[in-house]
Amino acid sequence: MSIYKDYLKEIEDRKGQGLHPKPIDGAELLSKIIEQIKDVDNEYREDSLQFFIYNVLPGTTSAASVKAKFLKEIILGESVVKEITPAFAFEQLSHMKGGPSVKVLLDVALGSDVALAKQAADVLKTQVFLYEADTSRLEDALKSGSSIAKDIIESYAKAEFFTKLPEIEEEIEVVTYIAGVGDISTDLLSPGGDAHSRSDRELHGQCMFEHNKDMQNELLALKEQHPDKRVMLIAEKGTMGVGSSRMSGVNNVALWTGVPFSKYVPFINFAPVIAGTNGIAPIFLTTVGVTGGIGLDLKNWVKQKDEAGNTVVDADGEPILKQMYSVATGTVLTINTKEKKLYHGKVELKDISAAFTPQKMEFMKAGGSYAVVFGKKLQTFASKVLGIPVVPVYAPSKEITIEGQGLTAVEKIFNRNAVGTSGATLHAGSYVRAEVNIVGSQDTTGLMTSQELEMMAATVISPIVDGAYQSGCHTASVWDDKSKANIPRLMSFMNDFGLITGRDPKGKYFPMTDVIHKVLNDITVGDWDIIIGGDSHTRMSKGVAFGADSGTVALALATGEASMPIPESVKVTFKGQMKSYMDFRDVVHATQSQMLKQFGGENVFQGRVIEVHIGTLTADEAFTFTDWTAEMKAKASICISEDDTLIESLEIAKGRIQIMIEKGMDNAKGVLQGLVNKAETRITELKTGIKPSLRPDANAKYHAEVIIDLDEISEPMIADPDVNNDDVSKRYTHDNIRPLSYYGGTKKVDLGFVGSCMVHKGDMKILAQMLKNVEAQYGKVEFKAPLVVAPPTYNIVDELKAEGDWDVLVKYSGFEFDDNAPKGLARTKYENMLYLERPGCNLCMGNQEKAEPGDTVMATSTRLFQGRVVKDSGEKKGESLLSSTPVVVLSTILGRTPTMAEYEAAVDGIVLTKFKPSTKQLVR
Repeated sequence: MSIYKDYLKEIEDRKGQGLHPKPIDGAELLSKIIEQIKDVDNEYREDSLQFFIYNVLPGTTSAASVKAKFLKEIILGESVVKEITPAFAFEQLSHMKGGPSVKVLLDVALGSDVALAKQAADVLKTQVFLYEADTSRLEDALKSGSSIAKDIIESYAKAEFFTKLPEIEEEIEVVTYIAGVGDISTDLLSPGGDAHSRSDRELHGQCMFEHNKDMQNELLALKEQHPDKRVMLIAEKGTMGVGSSRMSGVNNVALWTGVPFSKYVPFINFAPVIAGTNGIAPIFLTTVGVTGGIGLDLKNWVKQKDEAGNTVVDADGEPILKQMYSVATGTVLTINTKEKKLYHGKVELKDISAAFTPQKMEFMKAGGSYAVVFGKKLQTFASKVLGIPVVPVYAPSKEITIEGQGLTAVEKIFNRNAVGTSGATLHAGSYVRAEVNIVGSQDTTGLMTSQELEMMAATVISPIVDGAYQSGCHTASVWDDKSKANIPRLMSFMNDFGLITGRDPKGKYFPMTDVIHKVLNDITVGDWDIIIGGDSHTRMSKGVAFGADSGTVALALATGEASMPIPESVKVTFKGQMKSYMDFRDVVHATQSQMLKQFGGENVFQGRVIEVHIGTLTADEAFTFTDWTAEMKAKASICISEDDTLIESLEIAKGRIQIMIEKGMDNAKGVLQGLVNKAETRITELKTGIKPSLRPDANAKYHAEVIIDLDEISEPMIADPDVNNDDVSKRYTHDNIRPLSYYGGTKKVDLGFVGSCMVHKGDMKILAQMLKNVEAQYGKVEFKAPLVVAPPTYNIVDELKAEGDWDVLVKYSGFEFDDNAPKGLARTKYENMLYLERPGCNLCMGNQEKAEPGDTVMATSTRLFQGRVVKDSGEKKGESLLSSTPVVVLSTILGRTPTMAEYEAAVDGIVLTKFKPSTKQLVR
C-alpha cells in the first residue's frame, strides 16, 4: 500500500472519531500528493489539491520544505497548475511563517525576473520569522547594489510588517461561559492523561473540559446563539489556569472559542478570551499572550469589610464574599479596548487596563507575542544595516526607576540580564527583554515545543543559551506504544536542535528519565541566572526560574531571550527553632498557612516572586520550598543563600553534571563541560570574595514581608483538597493546610506516594531509616496500603546504592523497576506493598499511572486537583492529600493517618532536616 493510501485509511479511521484529516508534516506524503497534482488524469488529483493548499503544516517541517519548493516551481513557470496561479502561490508562501518559504521568497526576490522579484518583495515585507541566514542574504544583496534588497530592508526598518496590520477592534462583544466554580486547573482544559495527543490539535481538542460532552455542547450552543460574539471562558470565584502553563490548554480554548490563524493552516486558532474572579494564574497568563489572547481579572466577587476595614468572616472563619456583578453563563458583555473597561450594556463594570498594556495590545494586534519579538529583532537588524536610528514603532519598554531605592534579588537579576534598555537601574514593573541562561523542555509539552520551533522556522539553539535539557520524565513510568511513537522522535529533534536529551537518539547512553526540574536544578550553576522551563515547577533554588508554556520555551531556545515585566517581590524570613521531629516540608506548608493568616486570607504571594532567605539549606532541600511556590500561586521564587551553602550546592551540581558527561550525554559543543567550567568559576569567585552570593539591597522595597515562626510548627502539616466542602470554590485549593492531629489518627489512607520533584535524596534516606525503625518497633514491616516510591533521578539511585540505602528499600519492596523491561501498561490495581518505581514523575502527573478511583492518597507530590492523581468513583470522591515523606510512609504502614505519638516514634533518631534560620546578614 502506498503512503497516500495509508493516509486515506487514516482519514477514514479519523472520521470514526469525528475528526478531519490530520495535517501533513512529512515530506514523503506531500511529495506523493504533488506527483498526483501534476498528473491531470489522476483519480486523487482533486483531493490532493485540497490537501496541498489547506492541510500542510507551515514553518520548517519537511512537508513545508517540499511545499515551498513546488510553489517556487509554479512561480517560475517550471510547473503549471491551473488551480494554483503564481499569484496564489505567493499567497500560499505568505502563510508559511518562514524557513523554507522565506528562502524561496528570497530566491525569487533576488533573482533576475524584475516583476516576480517585486511580488516576492511585497510578500517578504509581511514576514517576520527571518534568521541570520536570511538577513545575511539581504545584507549581502544590499551591499551588492540590489534595489529590491534595499526596498525590503527599508520596509523592515519602518516595521511595516507590524504597522500595516489592522488595529484591534475598539469593542469586542463576548458571551460568558462559566467553566467551573473555584480555581480551575489547566487539567480541565487539557488533561494530563491526554498528553500524548497534544501535537494533534484537533484530536486533543476533544479532551476539553476533561471530555465532558455536555459542557462542550453547551459551549457550541452558545456560539450558535451568538455567532457575532466571542465566548469568554470564566473561573467563577477562582483563578483560571492554576497548576501549569499548559499551552495545550490555551490551544484548546482557542480551538473552541478563538479565531482561525489562517484559512490555509488547520486547527491553529488564536485570540481566546479567558477570565477569572481572581484573574489568571501567572504562567497561564503568559500563555494567553503567546496566542494574542485576552486575560481578564474580573474581581466580580469581593471580600466584605466592616466599618473598621476588617474582613467579615463566617462561622468557619472564611471571608464572606459579595457579588459585585454577575457573569453567569450567557451574559453578554462588551470589552472596550480603547477605554480599557468592561461593560454590561452601558453599565461600566470594571477597569481592565491591566489586560491592555501597550505590550499586550501589540501581542493582540500581531496575533501573538512571537511576531512582536521577531519583529523587534528584524527592525533592529534593518536599522543597523541602514545606519539609522530605530524608528519608534513598538510601545517603548516601560522603565521604572526609583531614586534612592535599593534592588530586590529579582530586580538585580533582571538588571544584569536586560537587553535593549536605556541603561537606567530598573525596578519592579519595568518591562524587560532579558537574556536566558538555562532552558528546559519536558516530554509531554516538548512535542508542542518542537512544533512551535518549526512554526517559527528555527533550526538551532541560540548561542547565548548556556545549556538546555529535554527530559523524558513525564512518560517514564509507562513505556507504552504512544510513548514509543512520540518520545524518540522528540529526542531526535531536540538533540539535533542542540539540547542535551534524556534519551540519546543514537542509543550511545542509557535512557535517563530524571525529573526535569531536578536536572535543571543541577545544571543551573549561576545564582544570577534566568531559567525558562516548560512546566510550572520550573523553580530553581539558584537564580530565578519561570515556568512557561511550550511556545515561550521555544522562543527562549530560538532567541535566547524572554520578555516580561520585572515582578514585585515578597520577602520571606524565618525566626524560632524547628522541633527535631519536623520535616522541612512542614516548613513549606506552614509558610503558606502563616502567610494567609498574617494577611487575613489574602494571598500576597500570587503573581509575585517569593524571595526566601533560606540561608543554610543546600540546593536539593531548598528546592522543596521553591518547587511548592507554584502551589502558592507565586510567579517565581529566589533563594538567598550564605556563601558557604552556595559553594556546597555548586559542588554537588558540578559532580552531577560530570556524571552526565561520563555517561556520554554531552554534545559536540561541550555544553555540559561549559556548565562545569562555569560552576568552577563561580566557586572561585565565592571563595575569594570577588563576587559574593546574590543578595538584595538592605533598602529594597517589597510588596510585603512575611516572617515565619518555626516555633509555631509543632506537628506535621498537610495540604488537604477538602473535597466535600459545601462551598465548591473552596475545594481543591492548596490553601487548606491542616495539622496532623486534625485527622485524629483515624482517616483511612488507600495509597501512599513518595516521589515527584518535591523529594530529594534525603527523602529516600528518611524512607530507608523509617522502615528500619518500624521493623525494630514492631518486629516486621507490613503495609496496610500500597506505597509507590519514585526517586526523582538516576543519580540519586546510584548514590543510594553506593551508600547502602537502596538495598534497604529493596529488602522491604515487592517490586523493583527494571529498565531492561519497563512497564508497557499503567497499573489499575495495587497490592499492599512497596513499589520501587523508575525515576520520573509517576503518579504526580496523572497522565500514566493513577490511583484507583475513589482512593484517598497521601502523597509528597504537588498536585491535589480533582482527577489529577485519583479520579472519583461512583461511591466516593478521590482525594490527594499532600504531606512530608515520614507522614506518607507511616500512613501506608498503618493504613490510616498516624497519631502524633506514632509519628514521633517512627522518626525517632532520624535527622529530618538541618534547617535553621541564618544568623548572617543576607542583604547588601
